[in-house]
Amino acid sequence: MKSVFALFSLGLAAVSMAADQPRPNILFLFADDQRFDTQSCAGHPIVQTPTVDHLAAEGVRFSNAHVTTPVCWVSRAVVLTGQWARSHSQRDAIPTVKPEALATMFPVLLRSAGYRTGHFGKWHMISPQGFKPQDQYDEYEAIGRNPYFKTMPDGTKRHETDLVCDKGIEFIKSQPKDKPFALNLWFNAAHAEDNDHRPGIGLYPWPQSVDGMYEDRSIPPARLGDPAIYEAHPQFLKDSINRERWYWGYDTPEKFETNLRAYYRMISGIDKAVARVLAALEEAGLADNTIIVYSGDNGYYLGDRGFQGKWSHYEESLRVPMIVYDPRLPKEQRGRVVDDLVLNVDLPATFIDWAGAKRPDAYQGRSLATLIEGKGSDKPWRDHYFCEHLDLAPTLTWEGIRGQRYVYARYFDQKPAFEFLHDLESDRDELKNVAADPAHAEALKKMRALCDAEMNARGGPMLPLDQRGARKFTPNKKGAAKKAKATK
Repeated sequence: MKSVFALFSLGLAAVSMAADQPRPNILFLFADDQRFDTQSCAGHPIVQTPTVDHLAAEGVRFSNAHVTTPVCWVSRAVVLTGQWARSHSQRDAIPTVKPEALATMFPVLLRSAGYRTGHFGKWHMISPQGFKPQDQYDEYEAIGRNPYFKTMPDGTKRHETDLVCDKGIEFIKSQPKDKPFALNLWFNAAHAEDNDHRPGIGLYPWPQSVDGMYEDRSIPPARLGDPAIYEAHPQFLKDSINRERWYWGYDTPEKFETNLRAYYRMISGIDKAVARVLAALEEAGLADNTIIVYSGDNGYYLGDRGFQGKWSHYEESLRVPMIVYDPRLPKEQRGRVVDDLVLNVDLPATFIDWAGAKRPDAYQGRSLATLIEGKGSDKPWRDHYFCEHLDLAPTLTWEGIRGQRYVYARYFDQKPAFEFLHDLESDRDELKNVAADPAHAEALKKMRALCDAEMNARGGPMLPLDQRGARKFTPNKKGAAKKAKATK
């Protein structure tokens, strides 16, 4: 029997496409913990991503893409529901999604609009009791990590990345010719294997297809890895999970190089697997009408600032890759790099736009279609955005604004709240906090007010910590040091 939540999908999307124009298929490739610059098309000197590079060369690469919340499950919920976390989450059960937000999940709307829908790989959105993601799709299989390598019936091992793409290929091969499809291939890579801290394939298990890659390459140290940068942080950030996970794989030069090579292999492993999916599209005769989107759910520190992971307000945490390949684009519009500020919350509005379906009033992002088509916009594009992280309290609960010149963040569970203000004009790397500098007092006042306005537009201040159910984080400096010693 279908979950009650599946009933939300009925009657929500009205198709308005012209009868003589076939609606495009949508293939959404979603990496995990992939830093914005870890593609060769983005200028990375080591990582090889020829498949994604080709999509960028024939499509549009967004060089200034960000997420509104830098953590896997919430970022994925933002993409599914089309709403900021503060809007879609249950206020007393952060970060569980509200039942009413499930009604506007883009795959539900696309399915109602006549699309065949599929989802393979990571799900990870925290849903209300009774909600079943498998009821929202025509084809669904959750494929996770822990471990990455799955034992096949014949006893061999196969990596999660390859299994996700295997399922995608099966879906494509069985696609009816008279119906559009929307297929999510959501990878767990390049997320660390949290339960295995052995350097290399323990912490970052890569697919067999990329064995040996980068072994001949010297890995330079983290650009922002100077210990003085870490030491300049307030104590609560120095004690955060960002630092605790740094001990897992970055606290010695040997571990750092070994783990960076492994992380790069995971990304190249995605690229190789995706090449198989694109070949299947060609073989099925579907490539000419399939839009392909490649992005990531959050950024990654990779040792910068003495941190690992994401969660906090700096650019390495919030900025992600985003590439859109639309085979319908004229040749002169291909290969562009667009530097407009775009967000993960814009993706569901874009998908609904491509499908010609009615956009829900609850959606808070903007369709990227006009930017992709090179037509500009009927109104100015955004010059700032509201960002937030609402759990891992009280260390990493914050809200803020990223603007063209200033970045503002306040960690609201600190007593008193701790504010950051970075002036990107003089400090592009956000190394100096000028919140207490009288020369920036007016800017601080304006950014506070803007943050308040954007926050209130999405649900207002958070409930007190003991009432909202956020996950707690207790620093474990001794435990982190012990783990580091054990894995050297």
